[in-house]
Amino acid sequence: MQFTELDQDQILKQGVSLDQIDQQIQHFIQGFPYLHVIKAATIVDGIIRVEESQLSDYIHRFDHAAHERDLVKFVPASGAATRMFKSLFSALDGKSDKSVDEVFARIEDFAFYEDLKAAMAANGQDLDKAVKDNDRQTVLRFLLTDEGLDYGSLPKGLLKFHNYADGPRTPVEEHLVEGAAYANSDGLVKIHFTVSPEHRSRFEQLIDEQKADYEAWLGVTFDISFSEQKKSTDTISVNLDNSPFRNSDNSLLFRPAGHGALIENLNDIDADIVFIKNIDNVVPDEIKEQTVTYKKVLAAVLLDAQKQISRLQDLLAGDDVSDGYLAEADELLRTKLFTLPPDGFDALSKTEKLDYFRRKLNRPVRVCGMVKNVGEPGGGPFWAQNQDGSVSLQVVESAQIDMNDASQKAIFDEATHFNPVDLVCGLRDRDGQKYDLPAYRDPQTGFITAKSKDGKELKAQELPGLWNGAMADWNTMFVEVPLITFNPVKTVNDLLRKEHQPGEE
Repeated sequence: MQFTELDQDQILKQGVSLDQIDQQIQHFIQGFPYLHVIKAATIVDGIIRVEESQLSDYIHRFDHAAHERDLVKFVPASGAATRMFKSLFSALDGKSDKSVDEVFARIEDFAFYEDLKAAMAANGQDLDKAVKDNDRQTVLRFLLTDEGLDYGSLPKGLLKFHNYADGPRTPVEEHLVEGAAYANSDGLVKIHFTVSPEHRSRFEQLIDEQKADYEAWLGVTFDISFSEQKKSTDTISVNLDNSPFRNSDNSLLFRPAGHGALIENLNDIDADIVFIKNIDNVVPDEIKEQTVTYKKVLAAVLLDAQKQISRLQDLLAGDDVSDGYLAEADELLRTKLFTLPPDGFDALSKTEKLDYFRRKLNRPVRVCGMVKNVGEPGGGPFWAQNQDGSVSLQVVESAQIDMNDASQKAIFDEATHFNPVDLVCGLRDRDGQKYDLPAYRDPQTGFITAKSKDGKELKAQELPGLWNGAMADWNTMFVEVPLITFNPVKTVNDLLRKEHQPGEE
């Protein structure tokens, strides 16, 4: 692909190389290969179930280790709430439905009710009267646009989600409370939010205003940090003929490459253990206990795995490794780390096997919570074939599988669970050195999407998802967690579910 000097300057300022751009354009031309799934991971084959009688032991092991570990809670929080209010935006254009009716019937049950009432009063409008008169347009203008609360443009993290006796809380505040319960190392709670540049100051302001009160109440010290998706992870856009798409000023168009780009942000985190959870998956205090319990369980599973991995690495470190130690490594990888060797492995030399075991053990570790599938969208748990021929556990989205292949679709349909973005990650090796996380992604995993700009159609490219291809070459374990730990707010009506209404049984 030929680029002008101006193009090359722009690419350089973007923080990417010409080789990377050429590779991205090749992906547009050739597409991404489908992932080959071998079978669904289930409770009997790939998903660990921790019995209730064992929970206290797992919690104790984590609590004991937390004192000497550097813990961080990592929360992707840049997503705008636009889709959350999709039905209300339609109603603003005069197209109403039952979900909109429910919003107006229960307007007082929303945590943002008082703010909305005040915003309207400041402009000479009465919220209760408008609702009674069925003046939905006025109410929605003050809720969704900058005429009032501007909720249609803000990120979810800044919206009022839950009501309490002492006032409403945003998801950011709920993550502070939740983080204090498990990402707590001797009273220090580190939480990192990835945010969009245009809203960063609002997040920082919220923390500045609320942090001291939460520290006093919870008896902890918060270390709150923020980062933004890096420009260098944006991908080039192309026309339908795969030529570079150009803006009206003839410059190249780069677009954010989805949450997979956050592997770079995660790579900048300096910690032993990182808890990852989406910004909108929070619940009121009265049902937080299960979430806290299973976060500690996931972390205990991770710590146990790291201990076993470290022991095997010591045994395999010498020049003269016994066949017994090789057999132990094989057993650990197959039964505890759910990684099967490639075909023909038994015919390899002892040296080749040793190299394989050392490489597979020396990787970042992640433990992913899996809830029973009740029809929610999300990545499912599968055994999938890797580029080196090995087979391991992967979180797989439907778009990664060739649904036109009847056998692959049948396997996809057999999944009993899905990952609600509930991960605990170990980012250091046994010597305490950080892994370079981008080195463990699968560059052959990604998505091509149809977009438009200035009325012209274009194709955009997303990097492999953070918990999909971006972590494809990690040692991976799946653990079943209760459905109550998954309560995302995808639409405004979700806030009316009993799980998001404090005090409602």
